Amino acid sequence: MFEGWDAVVLARAQFAFTMSFHIIFPAFSIGLASYLAVLEALWLWTGREVFINLFNYWLKIFAVAFGMGVVSGIVMSYQFGTNWSVFSDKAGPVIGPLMAYEVLTAFFLEAGFLGVMLFGLDRVGPRLHFLATLMVAIGTLISTFWILSANSWMQTPAGYGINAEGQFIAVDWFKVIFNPSFPYRLVHMVLAAYLTTALVVGAVAAFHLLRDPHLAGPRVMFSMAMWMATLVAPLQIFAGDQHGLNTLEHQPVKIMAMEGHFDSHNDGAPLILFGWPDQAAGKVKYAVEIPKLGSLILKHSLDAPMAGLDTVPRENWPPVAITFWSFRIMVGMGLLMLGLGLLSLWARWRGTLYHSRLMLMSAIAMAPSGFIAVLAGWITTETGRQPFTVYGLLRTADSASPLAAPAVASSLIAFIIVYFLVFGAGVIYMLRLMAAPPHQGEQGPSGDKPARAAGITPAAGAAARGTAA
Repeated sequence: MFEGWDAVVLARAQFAFTMSFHIIFPAFSIGLASYLAVLEALWLWTGREVFINLFNYWLKIFAVAFGMGVVSGIVMSYQFGTNWSVFSDKAGPVIGPLMAYEVLTAFFLEAGFLGVMLFGLDRVGPRLHFLATLMVAIGTLISTFWILSANSWMQTPAGYGINAEGQFIAVDWFKVIFNPSFPYRLVHMVLAAYLTTALVVGAVAAFHLLRDPHLAGPRVMFSMAMWMATLVAPLQIFAGDQHGLNTLEHQPVKIMAMEGHFDSHNDGAPLILFGWPDQAAGKVKYAVEIPKLGSLILKHSLDAPMAGLDTVPRENWPPVAITFWSFRIMVGMGLLMLGLGLLSLWARWRGTLYHSRLMLMSAIAMAPSGFIAVLAGWITTETGRQPFTVYGLLRTADSASPLAAPAVASSLIAFIIVYFLVFGAGVIYMLRLMAAPPHQGEQGPSGDKPARAAGITPAAGAAARGTAA
C-alpha cells in the first residue's frame, strides 16, 4: 500500500505530527506554572482567599497539561533512534548532552517538587509549599532553556568540530549552548508561553463573567490575563523583530522563504503581504505588496539591497509556500493579541472590563490564538531550515534511518489514532474543568469555608495570613 511513498517524507510527517501535539502542552504548562507561583505568592502576601482558590482551580488543569506534555515528549524523543538514527549518530555527541542536562536539571527538579505542589499544602505548610511551586515553575523554564539550546544549535551551529568518524563534537560548550540564535529563540518562546497561558486564562474568565460579571475569581483572572496580554504582546512583537534580524544574519535563506523573495532586489525589496508562492515557477502569484517596505523592516533602509532565492541553488530551497504562510499566520495572531490588549485598556478606562460583551467575546475568541501562533512559529522555524537538520551541514535526506516506507507509515497511522484518542480525551477533560467556575472565597458566607471546599485546611489559611502579616 505504501510502497511508492518516500520514507524520509513519512518520517518527517511523523515527527511533525508528534511535535505539533507535544509543543502545545509545554507552551501552556510553562506559563501556567509561573501563573500558579504568582497566585500563591499573592495569597501569602495578601491573605485573600480568592488567590488560593484560583490556585487550586488551575492546579488541576496544570497537572493534566503537564502530564500530557511529559508523555508526548518522551514518545517524540524515541523517534531520534527509530526514524533518525543517522542524525543521532552524527549529532549525538552535541545534542545528547544538552538533552541529558535538561533531564538532570529541569526534569528532576520538576519531578521532585511536583508531588509537594499537587498534594502537600496541608502537610508541609504554605511557605514550603510555595517553594515547591516556585521550583516547578523554575524547572519548566530550565527545561525550555536546554531544549531551545539544542534546537538553536541545529539552526545556528557553533562551537563544534568534526571527528574522524564524521560526528559533530563540542569544541567549546559555551558557544554550543549560547549559539547565535539561542537568546532570541529563548525569549521568543518564553514570551509565547506566557501569552498562550494568559489568553486561555482570560478566555475561561470571560466565559464565566458572561454568566455572572460579579464573580470574584473570574474578575481577578480576567484582569490579570488582560494585563499580561497588554504588556507582553508588544514585547513579543519587538522580540520577534529582533529574532528576525538575527535570522537574516545567520539563516538568510529562511528569511527569503518567509518573505517570498524569489528574486533579488538591488534597490529595495517590497513587503509581500499576501500571495501564493509558486516554487516551481520561482515567483509569488497574485502578490499584494508594499514597495521597499521589506528592506526598511529588515535593513532599516528603503533602498537597501536584498538577496533572493535566485542566488541559492534550488536544491537548498526550503518549502517556500508553507514557510511563507505559517509566518504570516504567526504575525497575524500576534497583531490580534496586541489588539486585544489595547481593547482591554479601553474597557478598563471606561469601567466596562467585566461587563462589555464585545470585550468578553473577543477574549473567548482569542483562546486558541496562542496555540496557533506557537504552532505557526515552530512550522516557520523548522520548514525554513530545510533541507537541513543541522543548518548548512547535515541534510535531512542524509539524517534518516534506513527504513522502508511501509514501516514508517504504519507507525505514523498508529500515532495518529492513539494521539487523538488519548490526548483528545485529556483536552476534553481540561475543558470540562475550565467550564466549572472557581470557588468564590471572598463571596462565601464565612472566612474559611470556601477555602476548605478547595482542599485548603483552616490551619493552612491561618498560617498563610500570619505569614502575610
